[in-house]
Amino acid sequence: MALAWVRLDTQFHTNHKVMELVADGNFRAAFVYVASLAQCGQHETDGFIIKSWLPFVHANQKIAEQLVEVGLWAPTEGGWQIPDWCEYQPTSEQSAKRTEKAKHAAKVRWQKQRAKDSRASLKAVKP
Repeated sequence: MALAWVRLDTQFHTNHKVMELVADGNFRAAFVYVASLAQCGQHETDGFIIKSWLPFVHANQKIAEQLVEVGLWAPTEGGWQIPDWCEYQPTSEQSAKRTEKAKHAAKVRWQKQRAKDSRASLKAVKP
């Protein structure tokens, strides 16, 4: 199940890598980085950006190169990796475990509620 959100540091706007982009007037590249976080979270790639995704994160090759230059993306086979993704974002494995745990907890709550409702119905029927 896709992440419904990704973490964005409240000091993102003052990160030295972002500040380098902004100082050069590359505001779009900073936005692309945020869009790439969302894309990776949505598709649970653990920070891997597939090369064909560039249009979906509002990027082009030049912007990708700018992100690599400042260290927000790292080139890898078939695309780019967001460095330290797993340090700041839940991994796809962690997300799946959390989802399973939540489903199990909901099932237990539902079963308890059904049992309670069933007992209440039986008491109401007794003469």
